[in-house]
Amino acid sequence: MRLISWNVNGIRAVMKKDFLDSVAKMQPDVLCLQETKAQDDQVHEAVAAFTGYHLYTNSAVKKGYSGTAIFSRKEPLSVQCDVGEEEHDQEGRVIAAEFDDWFVATVYTPNSGDALKRLEYRQRWDAHFKEYILALEKRKPVIVCGDLNVAHRPIDIARPTANYNKSAGYTQAEIDGLDRLLAAGYIDTFRHLYPDTVKYSWWSMRGGARARNVGWRIDYFLVSRALEARIHGAEILSDVKGADHCPVVLQLD
Repeated sequence: MRLISWNVNGIRAVMKKDFLDSVAKMQPDVLCLQETKAQDDQVHEAVAAFTGYHLYTNSAVKKGYSGTAIFSRKEPLSVQCDVGEEEHDQEGRVIAAEFDDWFVATVYTPNSGDALKRLEYRQRWDAHFKEYILALEKRKPVIVCGDLNVAHRPIDIARPTANYNKSAGYTQAEIDGLDRLLAAGYIDTFRHLYPDTVKYSWWSMRGGARARNVGWRIDYFLVSRALEARIHGAEILSDVKGADHCPVVLQLD
């Protein structure tokens, strides 16, 4: 089973940047997208030429903002959107698809914003999202993937000292949120396989950051410890262009 997660920074925009060719080369069994920036009907229209997959979308009430999607070769047993908290469920940030052996939950985690204006909200989100995932886990193991909007450790960010507790995505509060999710029984699959590898999944669009590889690793596949023996591979496809994020991959036996 080959699963791919990608924050595409706008499905309509990425469709104009060889998206279909990129996906054809990656050959996912399940493709999870974040930040589609389109309503459900607009996502379906944009990807009309993308065949061979079942498509499920979750769009924000606000048009052109946030949004997630799951494409799956195999039809899921069930699909659910949102985390069940009204405060969070206006922005299309979560879809969970149920398969025989596990759930795949894709998430576009809220950014704490300029001057960390949304950090308090982000902390509430992290707590509610963890509760949501653990409720799914009671039914079967969960794979969590997506843009988690946090660099977990200094190795995951090119300039840790300059950004620590100053920039959204690298505050101790956000790091603690991911720590609590991992401590609840989840594995960061890339770091599990590559404890010392420096690789990033997002680069600012300013100042030639991607060309200079001044990046952040904020896109993840986390898996339930119940699936640890089935982790076969994890990749960050930094050569795949089309958005400010690149795809990340999980291979399960």
